[in-house]
Amino acid sequence: MQLKKIPATVVTGFLGSGKTTLLASILRQVTGKRIAVIVNEFGEQDIDSDVLRSCSLGCEEDTPVKGEESGIYELANGCICCTVEEEFLPVMKKLVERRDQIDHILIETSGLALPKPLVQAFNWPDVRQHCTVDAIITVVDGPAVAAGRYAADVDKVEAQRRADENLDHDPSLKELLDDQLGAADLVIVSKTDLLSDDERKRVEDVVQQRVPASVKTLFIDKQTLAEDTAQLEALMGIAAASENTIDGIDNHHDRYHAEGAHHDHAHDHFDSCVITLGEVDGERLATTLKQLLKDYQIYRAKGFAALPGKPMRQVVQAVGQRLDTHFDRLWGKEEQRQTQLVVIGKGFDAAKLKDALTAAQTTAA
Repeated sequence: MQLKKIPATVVTGFLGSGKTTLLASILRQVTGKRIAVIVNEFGEQDIDSDVLRSCSLGCEEDTPVKGEESGIYELANGCICCTVEEEFLPVMKKLVERRDQIDHILIETSGLALPKPLVQAFNWPDVRQHCTVDAIITVVDGPAVAAGRYAADVDKVEAQRRADENLDHDPSLKELLDDQLGAADLVIVSKTDLLSDDERKRVEDVVQQRVPASVKTLFIDKQTLAEDTAQLEALMGIAAASENTIDGIDNHHDRYHAEGAHHDHAHDHFDSCVITLGEVDGERLATTLKQLLKDYQIYRAKGFAALPGKPMRQVVQAVGQRLDTHFDRLWGKEEQRQTQLVVIGKGFDAAKLKDALTAAQTTAA
């Protein structure tokens, strides 16, 4: 019989802040724990869950496992803060049924979701009896905050909002950041290898203005994620029991509801598409994608590329004007070698994007 409650870590943060990279590092490096993952991703194709699936509960190295057997529970095309009762609670009930097989739960929220409604769900009797929120971790993009933005291409997002009279009460990115930081038990600043000392101090000041002194800030970089297993393990034993104090947190989201304001979530105004290609020339794909990032209002692009002669799958991630790639695992024996990208932005023509990227293709999709 399992006497202890299953601890759950809620990871929140804007698109491109580094949430998926953090979770993938934990899954790869933290040994001796059976970890289930809930992914709440915006977009038609769950790229984040596919990245995490290769290193999750019950997954073999060369045979990617699909469905719940992988320990990945996907809440696609929905914001957890909007669909707690309809989407999140049924998943938690499934995990409670498997509680003898699970040591920890990791929950990655979508880039514009708020943690408060999700954490409040842990006070439901069926959940509270068996689970507790170990911590709410808010991840912020260090270079974006240091540059005076809250996320990549924030000016374009704000311009779209100002141009639409229906968005008068839509929370700004600043307010969303306030709400995500206001709920945090720990703040992680990512990509700090790209920060100078002055920029790091600037980020510290921004965070400290928004969180109590008791909330610590941790700066991480690629080396931390790749090598510092002890620090990653420490993220999973905070024991904050956040569900006990979550009702006392005041935020912009609740005030809009209390005032009867028109409630229109920011992520409702994003466009997204999935582009599927065959094998591609890696350099040509990167060059084309960088140009598209300049030409269109693309806030986030991510996915996988199949490169001729390469046995491993390449992960492609773009935020603003920054494009990163790395190889994450071998292609499965029965897995189709294809390139697949999810693009999130505003007002772009998906057909034009695909036409441009098709030039990088070396085989038919």
